Amino acid sequence: MNPTPPRPPASGDAERLAALGYRQELRRSLGVLGNIAMGFAVVSPVVGLYAVAQVGTSVDGGAWVWALPVCLLGQLLVVCVYSELASQWPLAGGAYQWSRRLAGPSFAWMTGWLWQFAVMFANTTVAYLAAPWFFALFGAVPGPAELVLTAVGFLLACTLVNAYGITLLRWFVSLGIAAEAVASVLVGLALLLFFRQHGFGLLTDTLGAPAATGSTPAMSFLAVVAVGGWAFIGFDACVSTAEETKDAARQVPRAMRWSLLGVGAVVILNAVSVGLAHPDPAKVVSGEDLDPVTTAVTAGFGDWSAKPFVLVVLVSFTACLMASQGGAARGLYSLARDGVFPFSAQVRKVNRHQAPIGGLVAATLVSCAALPLGLRSAAMGSLITFGTAATFVPFFLLTAVSLTARLRGTWRPAGEVSYGRWGTPLNVLAVLWTGLEVVNICWPRAVLAPPGAPWYQVWAALLGTGVVGLAGLGYLLLRRPQRLMRDPDPQRPLGDEPAPAVL
Repeated sequence: MNPTPPRPPASGDAERLAALGYRQELRRSLGVLGNIAMGFAVVSPVVGLYAVAQVGTSVDGGAWVWALPVCLLGQLLVVCVYSELASQWPLAGGAYQWSRRLAGPSFAWMTGWLWQFAVMFANTTVAYLAAPWFFALFGAVPGPAELVLTAVGFLLACTLVNAYGITLLRWFVSLGIAAEAVASVLVGLALLLFFRQHGFGLLTDTLGAPAATGSTPAMSFLAVVAVGGWAFIGFDACVSTAEETKDAARQVPRAMRWSLLGVGAVVILNAVSVGLAHPDPAKVVSGEDLDPVTTAVTAGFGDWSAKPFVLVVLVSFTACLMASQGGAARGLYSLARDGVFPFSAQVRKVNRHQAPIGGLVAATLVSCAALPLGLRSAAMGSLITFGTAATFVPFFLLTAVSLTARLRGTWRPAGEVSYGRWGTPLNVLAVLWTGLEVVNICWPRAVLAPPGAPWYQVWAALLGTGVVGLAGLGYLLLRRPQRLMRDPDPQRPLGDEPAPAVL
């Protein structure tokens, strides 16, 4: 299929959506700042740092922080590809909608299936990581079952907020970002400038962690890169709310870029400041300190800061979960309105608040279904790799199909954003990064699971992606949902879009 000459853009977002084959059913009320907030909250700097700081330090000592800029640069490559796609097709359910226009129906359906489960399992991880902070408010030490039940409670509470629509969700997410400003930027700068206890040489010292875990420095660093990718996946929430964002073709790519850069800068700042302000990082390596961030904060500011800091972190986790759950629900809505998802008639329902209530219920049920991974023992490292693997597989598939379409000449970026002659090299690098990271994350490592953890925690990433992939393949072969897919752009052939402004 050859690209066709451009035509003038639609006069507004609703008209643009109609030209892509859909009615405006969700409330379009987000500006660019609201869209950035959604991406910033999922996964937020606080959530990203707390998820990986203890695991990273225990595996690679103070040198673990260098995995973060590697992951940030890799994800910026993915954002370049996403920006061209989101600008041309500003639709909720980006992975599914874009691959429909770049590849065949079967591949598109499978990509959408994998992506939706990736987001829902990411919600599982966030809810589980939030649970200990609830108990920390009361000074209690929970068991594995209590953590799982509390995570279920978080998921249900966030479902209720999401059910009241994008306006209430935006307010809660804004509250979470305000908490981020206190817990991340101000605290991080204060620790770095006033409470530093170590020289910068600590950032190149593994503290004997690789030897203690029976690994090598190179393998330990790769393990940290595997979990570090978790901190830089939230930008896709900007795409999930594209049909609720004004001037989405221009603003969604901008929001993805700024949310990723903002999260990246704050996560790296705080990773460095926590490491340098921690009174005894060797205790994290030995497993004596399972919460290095709080230890660094209370050592610097005093014991009085423990409870307020825990409350701020808990608010940040809750806002993150709300935003991520909202993104999952909108992706399911995008699949279900085409009738290609199980129980589509129920999943595609929108309530009187113009919220995708069917998708919310379905997303919550699936997220809860993965929580039994943590019933027998603590599962932080396992759930991080599980959620990260599920996310990076669709990243790889989408960047790969985009590159294939470029090389075949069946796709020429034709939205507001195009990287011109740099687009193909950037796309190649994005494919290499995501492909290597998928292998790295799915590689079973006992070092990322607690001592004596059951085998399925060690293999969580590979098992999770395998089960979801096989279930999707089975549904594809038995029910053949791809037959229900209509022409994605019934009024114009692919590539018949406004001429891009080359960046």
